[in-house]
Amino acid sequence: MIDNLDELIKLWFAEDIGDGDHTTLSCIPADAIGQSQLIIKENGVLAGVEVAKRIFHAFDPKLQMTQFLQDGDFVRIGDIAFVVEGPIQSLLQTERLMLNVMQRMSGIATRTAQYVKLLEGTKTRVLDTRKTTPGLRLLEKEAVKIGGGCNHRIGLYDMILLKDNHVDFAGGIEKAINRAKEYCKAKGKDLKIEIEVRNFDEIRQVMEVGGVDRIMLDNFSPADTKKAVELIAGKYETESSGGITFDTLREYAECGVDFISVGALTHSVKSLDMSFKAVK
Repeated sequence: MIDNLDELIKLWFAEDIGDGDHTTLSCIPADAIGQSQLIIKENGVLAGVEVAKRIFHAFDPKLQMTQFLQDGDFVRIGDIAFVVEGPIQSLLQTERLMLNVMQRMSGIATRTAQYVKLLEGTKTRVLDTRKTTPGLRLLEKEAVKIGGGCNHRIGLYDMILLKDNHVDFAGGIEKAINRAKEYCKAKGKDLKIEIEVRNFDEIRQVMEVGGVDRIMLDNFSPADTKKAVELIAGKYETESSGGITFDTLREYAECGVDFISVGALTHSVKSLDMSFKAVK
């Protein structure tokens, strides 16, 4: 679970409630008790249940959840994921925040699961990227894992990824790689090093210099990807990236790459439809 989740939840409530939910406070008695249930309105993969628990508890420990489904479950229209009982004022004030989180995470998990299924029978794994919603990266990357995908680096701190701009500003592939290795040694950092390449000449340069863990094939066609994988011959991990869609994913995987990174898992996903309704 996310280390700073409690801090995030406080920020989310501050953003939504401000100095009070005056609609709820004005018309619902403080001692009124009720139940609400989370109803699934679209088929998909459920994600965010554990976060929802934390949201309810953080706002009002008197809210009690009875859980029927868990993160990673495939859900269908009409399924009830959980029922929450407690003060009605608290149910109403937590409703939208919980739904925002669960709909977003479930949408990501659902889309990721579709990509993972498309890769069945290949060795290729689908990766997310840093193209995430500011402040929600850890939630969105958790949703990718729930959907069966893999996380690429979390941020700029847990892996060295030498992109085209790094290479160009550093003065070339050899300088970029050597400086990265020297930096890790000097700082005592045990970080994997990945480098992006744009053509076959750059692949050859990387292989001559060595010292990296993975080669990213940026905007290669499927035909060139197959040739690149044959050239690299298992000496380094391979990753395809750039312009790969759901329709072309399988073709790239069949070229033999180890990973395919897909920004669309998080940057343009559709939320999964669900609602939190009073139990009458």
